[in-house]
Amino acid sequence: MKRFMKTGLAAGALIALPSLALAQDAAEAAPGFDEIGPYIMTTLLFCMAGFLVFFMAAGFAMLEGGLVRSKNVTMQMTKNIALYSLAAIMYWLIGFNLMYPGDGWTIAGWVGPFFSQTVLDPVGVPAADAALDYASIGSDFFFQLVFVAATASIVSGALAERIKLWPFLIFVILLTGVMYPISGSWQWGGGWLSEAGFSDFAGSTVVHSVGGWAALAGAIVLGPRLGKYGKDGKVHPIPGSNLALATLGTFILWLGWFGFNGGSQLAMGTVGDVSDVSRIFANTNMAAAAGSVAALILTQVLYKKPDLTMVLNGALAGLVSITAEPLAPTLFGALWIGAVGGVIVVFAVPMLDKFKIDDVVGAIPVHLFAGIWGTIAVVFYNGDASLGTQLMGIIAYGVFTFAASLVLWLIIKAVMGLRVDEETEINGLDMAELGMEAYPEFSKS
Repeated sequence: MKRFMKTGLAAGALIALPSLALAQDAAEAAPGFDEIGPYIMTTLLFCMAGFLVFFMAAGFAMLEGGLVRSKNVTMQMTKNIALYSLAAIMYWLIGFNLMYPGDGWTIAGWVGPFFSQTVLDPVGVPAADAALDYASIGSDFFFQLVFVAATASIVSGALAERIKLWPFLIFVILLTGVMYPISGSWQWGGGWLSEAGFSDFAGSTVVHSVGGWAALAGAIVLGPRLGKYGKDGKVHPIPGSNLALATLGTFILWLGWFGFNGGSQLAMGTVGDVSDVSRIFANTNMAAAAGSVAALILTQVLYKKPDLTMVLNGALAGLVSITAEPLAPTLFGALWIGAVGGVIVVFAVPMLDKFKIDDVVGAIPVHLFAGIWGTIAVVFYNGDASLGTQLMGIIAYGVFTFAASLVLWLIIKAVMGLRVDEETEINGLDMAELGMEAYPEFSKS
């Protein structure tokens, strides 16, 4: 209204009316939406996308709760809420400033050079000052935070049903506070891989493969569940407790992925940015659908019956596959990239069993193998990416994360033990570790 009055009244009328002149001065002093709009919209994108990615914590919990036996469900719920909470604290205390070091690694903080208080925007910051940055610090910090928790959730599912609670949480503290932020800084913190031209839009490698490598190292050190593999090498399937819950978890993860990939556009201040976000949504959805259908058809062909767990993981593999480049492909491109991810899962799960690597929820095929595929697939649609650089990034993340995780798992195992005893594993971790059951009215299975 004030802007309309400013343009519609004659100069003489404004002189005759001092109050209107004051209003005019105020209108001129306050920045308009054209100036602060990009800041507001990008901050909103980070907040809303962050909410969606946060909700993925519920998706991981439900997926894991459905794919473990009923005697271990409470443990998975405890691990998931604890790991998210620890990740939030550790990323604030150490991780954020390790991952985004700015001009160097000597960030002054209140605890030490690598610890920082992560000061957020002042309360009531003037709009003119806020417009100097592309988004609020608080929204950026929150958006980055929810990614690190997803990395830890990947490890939780793979090592379910035989790992002790506190050794696992100690690993989570070091993964989210130190390991993930260091490797993340190589790409998203403007580090050496970013300068080399490595491309990973939303984290097929930076997030998902990192979680997969950490899970693989843990599974090797931990060993398989009792009864999973016979002496003759035969694989004995161990069904989960609630496939409806696992399906719900998959849909929640699918929903959260729109924030995961869409928010990684990192801008929503222009028509082009908003259009790109919508394109990312469409491609993300297409890849998930294609991965699910590919697994559905392939399991029908191979096993004569569709396998729901494979179909669920096929959708997740499609999502992981498109995460490295969800913007550039056409819808058909997203379809075939996601479909390949679904195929990878169907073949990778039995391959791990041949090596007697017991992954309870299929996290390693979904997040590691499909993550590697998605990072390679970038070269088909991103003209600035080269196969050599993409492979270099995959190898760098793999070597660092697997080696660091393996050493850490071995140290924890030597110092405090890693695996529950045989009796506890047979009776279930819920009662032995926590003293409560998720389904007390039902008998153990």
